[in-house]
Amino acid sequence: MTYTLRQLRYFVAAADGGSVTAAARACHVAQPSVSTALAQLEAGLGVQLFIRHHAQGLSLTPAGRRLVGDARSLLSHADGLRAAARGLGEGLAGTLDIGCFVTFAPFVVPALLGAVARRHPEIRVVVHERDLDGLREGLRSGRHELALTYGLGLDEDVVFTPLVEVPIHAVLPADHPLARRPKVSLRRLAAEPMVLLSLPRSRDYFLSIFHAHGLEPLIAHESPSFEMVRSLVGNGHGYALMHSRPVSEEALDGKRLVYRRLAEPLVPERLGLARMAGVRPTRMAEAFAAACAAHLAGR
Repeated sequence: MTYTLRQLRYFVAAADGGSVTAAARACHVAQPSVSTALAQLEAGLGVQLFIRHHAQGLSLTPAGRRLVGDARSLLSHADGLRAAARGLGEGLAGTLDIGCFVTFAPFVVPALLGAVARRHPEIRVVVHERDLDGLREGLRSGRHELALTYGLGLDEDVVFTPLVEVPIHAVLPADHPLARRPKVSLRRLAAEPMVLLSLPRSRDYFLSIFHAHGLEPLIAHESPSFEMVRSLVGNGHGYALMHSRPVSEEALDGKRLVYRRLAEPLVPERLGLARMAGVRPTRMAEAFAAACAAHLAGR
């Protein structure tokens, strides 16, 4: 079994772009170079990686889907080795792809990127905002080496390192009668219309909180958009449950919101970093994780 890093780079580029043309463009080489490298890689590994569609590009075979994540990981380690050999700082240089849960990304990631840049200016962090299913897929495919996410809904093949606890809140219009209370019970909320954040897995999680207490919420509206949910609440269309709490307690249209803790003793959710089990993190990933832990501890 023989292969080269160049062949692996063309393989990953073809998997991402879905065609030899896109891979050649991404790698700044001629199309015949990519085609030849892919054929040599398949011959060397003894397995077909792509299904060739006439005039419609490429699609990964089951074997190709299983191998592409390992190829990404190997290329990432190779990049780290190259940077170390060049003596760049601490050997920490290159591009690191990170997944981040979409609801809290806007008010966590920008400051986090600054904190990482101050520690490791040679690392370029590329952030991909995803829902929980998207983060899981990104980790499994190797597109994301790490994912900044909540601990809920993760599978056994994912290693999760918690960094900070995040309590759940009821989000209410400022003039709602329950907004005058320091805490709000689920039983009182269940009698009110609910605006449900309907992202994959998040939807089931919020409903399970009520179901665990023998309650059924009155769902008035659903949206996968964090800001749409906040705006619907601000305009009096119901309440919402959320972990993510921005500094501003105004919706995008200026309507004021009130966040209240729940009266029930619920276990706080944890925010942390996820990675695939059995995959050794690169030095860049370890450096990012340390910077992330220090940054979130400060918040």
